[in-house]
Amino acid sequence: METRPSTDLPPVAREYNGVDRNAFLFGWTPQAEIWNGRLAMIGFIAYVLWDLAGYSVVRDVLHLVRY
Repeated sequence: METRPSTDLPPVAREYNGVDRNAFLFGWTPQAEIWNGRLAMIGFIAYVLWDLAGYSVVRDVLHLVRY
């Protein structure tokens, strides 16, 4: 099988700073932004599932404001 260097993927995806994008690095790094986004998505989905289960915090707060 023929391999072409222009289409082969590197073994590790690199970020601009030359470090693995999935590495868990502490501080102000591009990797921190990726992990922050991932954890925010998990939190948002968890809240939506919690809300669909009937434990709506937003609905309860809006109900208090309305009356």
